[in-house]
Amino acid sequence: MTNVTPEILSDLASRILYEDNHIIAVNKKVGEIVQGDKTGDLPLSELLKAFIAIRDNKPGNVFMGVPHRLDRPVSGVCLFAKTSKGLSRLNEMFRREGEKVAKTYWALCEHAPEPAEGELKHYLLRNEKQNKSYASLLPKKDAKEAVLRYRLLRATERYHLVEVELLTGRHHQIRCQLSAIGCTIKGDLKYGAKRSNPDGGISLHARSISFEHPVRHERVTIVAEPFEKAMMG
Repeated sequence: MTNVTPEILSDLASRILYEDNHIIAVNKKVGEIVQGDKTGDLPLSELLKAFIAIRDNKPGNVFMGVPHRLDRPVSGVCLFAKTSKGLSRLNEMFRREGEKVAKTYWALCEHAPEPAEGELKHYLLRNEKQNKSYASLLPKKDAKEAVLRYRLLRATERYHLVEVELLTGRHHQIRCQLSAIGCTIKGDLKYGAKRSNPDGGISLHARSISFEHPVRHERVTIVAEPFEKAMMG
C-alpha cells in the first residue's frame, strides 16, 4: 500500500455515499478500477481496505468484497461488501438484476433517442478479444438478452441527457444498446463517438442503486452526484 497517500485516502473519504457494518458505497471516478486487473493499477477495493484499516485502526486483514463492477471509463455509485455474509447475499441479488436490484444511469449522448422514452430489447454478443459487445434485434447463438428502459431528461444544442434503468446486466449493455439506436454516449469511441473526452472516460454515470439490505432487509437507495458538470444541466 505504498502508493496510498493521505491525500488519496482523504479524497476517498469525501466520496463515501453510504456505510454501515456490512456494506459501503463510493462515488467512483472515471479512470478508477473497481477490482485488480492486468494493468496492476491500485483498485478501489484495495484503497477501501487501506482506508478502513487506518480509520478504524484495524491491524489485521480488512474484508472487502466486490458484488458488482463499473467499467473503468464510467463514474458513479459503486457498492462493496464489508462482510462475507453481506457479499454472498448481494451476489445473489445481483444475479437477479432488475428483479432484486434497481440501477439507474445517466448518459450524455450525441443524439436524442427516438421516441424520447421507451424500452430497448436486444441480443448482445460479446467479443472477448475486442472487449466489445454487438447488438442484434434477433436471437443469435451465444447472445444474451438485454433489456433496458430509457427516457430523455433534457437536451442542449449539442448533447442529450438520457436516464437509463437497467433490467438486465450485460457486458457494456447501455453503451451498446444506445449506440445501436444512434444514441452514442459522449466520449465512447469504442461505440462510435465522434471524439474522446479530455479525461479519457465516457459520459456515463451510475446515478443510483436501490436494493434490499443483505442483513437488515430494509430497502436502501444510494444516489451519486455526477462529476461532469454537463450532466447537471
